[in-house]
Amino acid sequence: MTPNRVTFNRTVRRLTSAAAGTLLAGLALGAAPAQGAQRAPDLAEFDFSACPTADELPTGADPGTWRCEVMHATGHLRMGAVDEPLTEPMKITFAEGRVDGEFRQVFGEMTAAPIRVAGTPLTLTPQYGGYSDFLSDVTRRGEFDIRFAIGRAHGLPAWTLPDCSVGSDEDAIHLVLKDTDPTRVISKDPLVVAFGAQATEFAAPGTGGCGPLGRALDRALGLPSAAGTNAFDMDVTVAIRPYTQAGSVE
Repeated sequence: MTPNRVTFNRTVRRLTSAAAGTLLAGLALGAAPAQGAQRAPDLAEFDFSACPTADELPTGADPGTWRCEVMHATGHLRMGAVDEPLTEPMKITFAEGRVDGEFRQVFGEMTAAPIRVAGTPLTLTPQYGGYSDFLSDVTRRGEFDIRFAIGRAHGLPAWTLPDCSVGSDEDAIHLVLKDTDPTRVISKDPLVVAFGAQATEFAAPGTGGCGPLGRALDRALGLPSAAGTNAFDMDVTVAIRPYTQAGSVE
């Protein structure tokens, strides 16, 4: 988690206030509910404890108009020589709303299980790379920076390289997500929506912070990997709670 949890939207100035408001309203109200589903069966899996508190919202923010979102994403990662499913959900928590009419977000937390890299003794653990922007527009679903911490698979002799990763806060992998499946509502109370998204335009750097193992790790992972040769497919479910809902995000 970065010291500054407030993330300014890089692209909001391209949108009028009315258009952005329509996008937010459409996410909450406009998508069709899934047939026969009014409540999602696994709502207990959404943990709102990492939501930014009302005191951590930007100066001038009215908590009554803000909401917290908990995003779960599974899918598939293809990056360099890595071609692996993401079977355990990557979880991202953030708050969003407006201050003086301008869309703002506050990042909360990102957690994920290690991804085992087949044919190697390695794992890659997705981690937050220091930037996120989940305001959708006509060009993309959202974007965020990610890094992958490198580890050794469970059950094998351990080694500790705390800074060994693919990407870093200074040289993160930048994902621009585009829709593959439209938003659908799977629960109205509480509000839970689902959609599909994919990033295919990102480049992946070589490993960093790995000392003398760096070259061997790059060979094993097929890194660096140029833009256009990688893909991150995601099946996403998002639970949404307003800050006005007592006890929901504090």
